[in-house]
Amino acid sequence: MSVFGFGKKKQAEETPVPCACGGMCKPSEIAAKQAAEAKAAENAGCCGAKPSADAEAVKAGGASVKVLGSGCAKCNALEAATVEALEALGMDTAIDHVTDFAQIAAYGVMTTPALVVDGKVVCYGKVLKKEQVITLLQKVRG
Repeated sequence: MSVFGFGKKKQAEETPVPCACGGMCKPSEIAAKQAAEAKAAENAGCCGAKPSADAEAVKAGGASVKVLGSGCAKCNALEAATVEALEALGMDTAIDHVTDFAQIAAYGVMTTPALVVDGKVVCYGKVLKKEQVITLLQKVRG
């Protein structure tokens, strides 16, 4: 009888339930995703991905004032305000504009534009005015 499948117990089929991905997933799939995400978080940096060696090198070296962002209008406005602030303070006006998202992620920044002074993220997610940049530069550099 077992040749034709008679007498075998049917495996209970899982009913899909709403998932965090926005779709309908089986509970076993959801548990597997959560376990994989937890393991990845244990082995990863703050954003879920280990920064590459190149990104770490960029973070460590280069210009002492950096604007992180894609090159959009907000990023360019922050860069312009930073240039004005540096000129007003009589500091070196060389600014590095980082547009590579892997390098930006190496700083732990997920919202741009961001301002980095001497390797330290001092502001992210908003466009600062010249006076605000001056205040931050004085605070960081003394």
